[in-house]
Amino acid sequence: MFNMPNVSVVNVLEGEYASSIVLMSVVIACCASYVALSLNQRIQQNSFFHRYFWLSLASVAMGLGIWSMHFVGMSAFMLPLSMEYDFFLTGISILPAIFASFLAFYIANRTNTSHWPYLVSGISMGLGISSMHYVGMAAMKMDASYVYKPIIFTISVLIAITVSYVALSIFSNSKRFIDTQLKKLITSIIMGLGISSMHYTGMKAVVFYVDKSAGHELNHIHQMDVSHLIKFVAIGITLLLLISGLASILDRYVEYRMNYFDALTQLPNQRQFESLLNKNMSLRGTLAIIEIHQLEKWISTHGYSIGDDIVQTVKRIIEEQKSPSSTIYRIEGNRLAIMDWDDQSGKRMKASLNEISAALKMPLKRKDHILTIDHICVYSSSNKEKGMKELFANTLAVLQHPSALMDSGVIEYNPSVHTFNLERQVVLDIERAMEQHELFLVYQPKVCSKTYDVSGVEALLRWKHPEQGMISPGVFIPILESNGKIFDVTDWVIREVSKQISIWKREGRPFAKVSINIPGPYITSERLMSVLKENIRDHNIDSRSLELEITETSVIDNIENAIKAVGEYRKLGLSVALDDFGTGLSSLSYLKRIPVTTIKIDKSFVDDVPDSEKDSAVLKAIITLCSSLNMKVVIEGVETKQQFDFIKSVTETPHIQGYYFSKPLEAQELTEWCLALPGKSCTTDEGIVSQV
Repeated sequence: MFNMPNVSVVNVLEGEYASSIVLMSVVIACCASYVALSLNQRIQQNSFFHRYFWLSLASVAMGLGIWSMHFVGMSAFMLPLSMEYDFFLTGISILPAIFASFLAFYIANRTNTSHWPYLVSGISMGLGISSMHYVGMAAMKMDASYVYKPIIFTISVLIAITVSYVALSIFSNSKRFIDTQLKKLITSIIMGLGISSMHYTGMKAVVFYVDKSAGHELNHIHQMDVSHLIKFVAIGITLLLLISGLASILDRYVEYRMNYFDALTQLPNQRQFESLLNKNMSLRGTLAIIEIHQLEKWISTHGYSIGDDIVQTVKRIIEEQKSPSSTIYRIEGNRLAIMDWDDQSGKRMKASLNEISAALKMPLKRKDHILTIDHICVYSSSNKEKGMKELFANTLAVLQHPSALMDSGVIEYNPSVHTFNLERQVVLDIERAMEQHELFLVYQPKVCSKTYDVSGVEALLRWKHPEQGMISPGVFIPILESNGKIFDVTDWVIREVSKQISIWKREGRPFAKVSINIPGPYITSERLMSVLKENIRDHNIDSRSLELEITETSVIDNIENAIKAVGEYRKLGLSVALDDFGTGLSSLSYLKRIPVTTIKIDKSFVDDVPDSEKDSAVLKAIITLCSSLNMKVVIEGVETKQQFDFIKSVTETPHIQGYYFSKPLEAQELTEWCLALPGKSCTTDEGIVSQV
């Protein structure tokens, strides 16, 4: 292997390279690295397929690239002898490359705190690449012999180990950022050049020779026929890309189904219904909600299968009786909604609900049980153009009315009955709700779009009424505002948030800043300043731990006093954020005058991104504008991977929040969620946002 015969009895053969094929081999190595990195990205993302599926695909792509580069590079080498290759050894030689690539990706996608695992894996992968190269050399069939120069041979192996170590370091240190095309391209080129360097260094170590006595004709340069090899490589790469593409499409479909459809009924779910609400379309139509009573009782007594059977039965009856123009949603465990946009939908919906209610009252036999489905059907309709949110609030008002607990059948929303009673009950019960902690806060994380670090959370107010159950903030907050109770609730939120900050401080939690949404004219009230100072003092917290969140519409009527008040809060050490940016008429003019520190971009600018080029351009322009003014940017309502990918693609670094990362969590759940994130820090100065 390393011992050269006496030069007097052999002829040393000098080879030549075809530069165009050499360049092709380097390009193949770089392209294979790029494909492998793209497949490796899927390991870091939520997927229907197991991570080992993507790990295996990435390993095969990388191994196939190393293998292809070697044999294409060999075809570029020309000797004055005919050359062929052994098919068996050629096929076997790909295995070390795939195994080495699998090891590299496996280590790169783990959380390691030292370089030792990368060094060990670099040695293993380097030896694997070298094995592939030299097994591939053994596959060559020619009327010549060869030996290796020991020093250059050793250097080629060291290059393979060094390149492997560098590649692993690149994977490990940049896997959060590897999704940007430029960085992925640079990494691919580095890896491709490294693999090529090992190959051509290894070829430099080879000395080909023939016996002088053999009488070989050495007058013509011969090049190996690699047409079959090129076809095999092309087919292999095409299959890999096809499998990857199909798997990605299936992933996106599964993700869409899981996010927007109910698993049991296959109906559009609460998230899709909320998306419809947030569009706030003004149309004529009717919204109905069918609520199943005592569903939990049946489940606790007879098991979840009975509960699932009841829900499926209700769904089937609704589908049989609804009009063709209606859409059914499962918005809660025991609630299904029917939406119908039509001028005549009110009468048609009432008739359908009567048929549904009559069918549900019939005794049903399910798994040896005779049961009657207790229920109530409520609906609200309008012949005038109304927003979806208004119709939804009306139907909730009926469901939350005390009579709904006793009634069954079909009930139409009556503004003179249901709204008045609901408002009176909310106003009467709010003091008790604050004293007995029926009101509580849940938190939704904010995540930096570039680093994936948790930069804070938004706290959302919830009310679990002992009689009415969960009352939507969209219902009770407008009632509190119209009845002068919202300031008291804001004071309660400030107190609870300050208390929570002090708890996190004692426990050594990493959260730094809490932003509280300040409603209406309260921002200019002396009472607010007094309440803030009192809670900062009583709970022994830093004023920099708080941020006040205001909306443009809350200060538009009293702009001069608002500017003065915001300045006073800043002097106290508080930060101030402008919420729902862009929804008002004069936001840009206020940005120059109000000394805010943070801008929150409204969800309405995200909903149609990136499908709508116009909306995408507007969102990007807003982010660029706010960043140029040295303001922190938070984007609300990010729900899909496509929205998140678009936000990551902008040059600036906005922070995002939404169901893409997490639903709202209680304080303890938030801490556990944050600490469970591998390699992600929750310690920042971006803070926590609290919204009434």
